[in-house]
Amino acid sequence: MNVSRSWAIARKEFIHIYRDPRSLGLVILMPAVLMLLFGYAVSLDVKQVKMAVLNYDGAQESLSFVHRFSGSPYFHLSSFVQNEREMRRLIDEGTIKMGLVLPRDFSKTVKAGKTAPVQVVLDGSDSNTANIILSYAQAVAREYTQEKTFLKIERMGRKKPDPPLEGRTRIWFNEELESKNYFIPGLVAVIISIIGVLLTGQVVVREWEKGTMELLISTPVRKAELIVGKLFPYFFLGLLDLSLAVLMGKLVFQVPLRGSLALLLVLSCIYLIVALSMGLTISAVAGTQLFANQMAMMIGFLPTFLLSGFTFVISNMPFWLQIITYGIAPRYYVTIVKEIFLKGSDISFLWKEASVLIVMGVLGLIVATRSFKKELR
Repeated sequence: MNVSRSWAIARKEFIHIYRDPRSLGLVILMPAVLMLLFGYAVSLDVKQVKMAVLNYDGAQESLSFVHRFSGSPYFHLSSFVQNEREMRRLIDEGTIKMGLVLPRDFSKTVKAGKTAPVQVVLDGSDSNTANIILSYAQAVAREYTQEKTFLKIERMGRKKPDPPLEGRTRIWFNEELESKNYFIPGLVAVIISIIGVLLTGQVVVREWEKGTMELLISTPVRKAELIVGKLFPYFFLGLLDLSLAVLMGKLVFQVPLRGSLALLLVLSCIYLIVALSMGLTISAVAGTQLFANQMAMMIGFLPTFLLSGFTFVISNMPFWLQIITYGIAPRYYVTIVKEIFLKGSDISFLWKEASVLIVMGVLGLIVATRSFKKELR
């Protein structure tokens, strides 16, 4: 293979990228925009849930129970309402996410040592948020019940019993349970997929549409030299975007990078080759740039978002869909990035994922080379 020929093709592609503001904007602005959106706008954290209270009792004991919610960092007491109609209106308007209803004899029942029913009304339009809010409310009620039970036992002159279990929670890798630490590492795979699949999906079909491919195939440039020259600029841009994403994740969003940066770079290069070869294959078989864009979205971009474990947990998917995820490269790369960022894993833990990506990269280059025909259509 003649390196000078490949470099000439690569230089031509660099000039085209520089002169195409859309491609240049996609390369530079899209990673930053995605990082900012997912870092600030997309969050699974549920805190300061707005709630309203309908307190039919009004006594001190009921107010003490309500204070358990208002004093929690997970709830924000928005208002006291006078009737169920008003509470229903606030939920319908989206002003509150939870309503708490206390019966008239709440304080009397609690002081008598009996069980007082408490109603929790939730906005179930977002089932995930509703489940989280319900678990928060149950935790507050459970703590209140335990305290009242122990007080009752002490009043009876008995010794306060020791609980049979003492839970000591220790959270590893994402101690504060912040969703940005979950999203930002996986977003690196999305950014590389944009560069690798969407942009390289245009490189060959664009030459055919502009009529410049005839000039290229008439030159002594071989297929391998042409492919290397076409892929090198986007490989370089992919590394540039990788650096930008890692720096923003580390400096702007304070996502911990506990593993080896060198290992992340090496494995990212392997995945980048997989993505580039997929994009080049799409460009070689697509007849138009529009069709190439559609194929890139369906084959490269959407699976990265939906089936890689970036947005949804793979183990929660149907079994047949879990089987499909084993055939897409983003599944393995998202695992690699999260393991290196959050857990500090080394190659001894990631060799399986790395091996699969190497095989996919080799097969992808073979398929891309064979798909490209150096002949007139």
